[in-house]
Formats: sequence, structure tokens, C-alpha cells
Amino acid sequence: MNMMSADPLTNSALAQAAWIARVFDAKAVEKGGVVRRSVASVDREIGRDFFAREVKRRGFHLIECGGQFIVICNTGHLQIIV
Repeated sequence: MNMMSADPLTNSALAQAAWIARVFDAKAVEKGGVVRRSVASVDREIGRDFFAREVKRRGFHLIECGGQFIVICNTGHLQIIV
């Protein structure tokens, strides 16, 4: 068995965890602000299902508009006005 070859699933999970950590380590998250990522980037890096689960796990809100994901990093009630 070659110890140098890594399990692709583990690498994928580690890469997803690292990517999501970078997103949610932003200062905007600490302040209850907004984080924005392109849909294409999310799809390419971690997948939108994983991203949505991570947003939901934190109690934040996720909006998609114009090829962008907008995460409102606040657990308060969300109301769309217009």
C-alpha cells in the first residue's frame, strides 16, 4: 500500500472544511454583516448543497441573486421588503 496516495474523499472533505472556514472567518461574519461569493465559485469549490447546509447550521440566511450568493451573517428574523 502506498502511504503517499491520499484518500480523495478525505482530501475533498478537508478542502471543503478549509474553504468554508475561510469564508466564515471574515470580519463581516463576526459583526453580523454580509458575505458574498459567486455561485460559480461555490459550485466549483464545495458545492451549493454543502454551502447551504453550512449557512443553515450557523443559523444565517442565504440568498441567490445575479450569479451571487449573499449570506446574511445574522440569526435574526429576515424580511424581504421588495
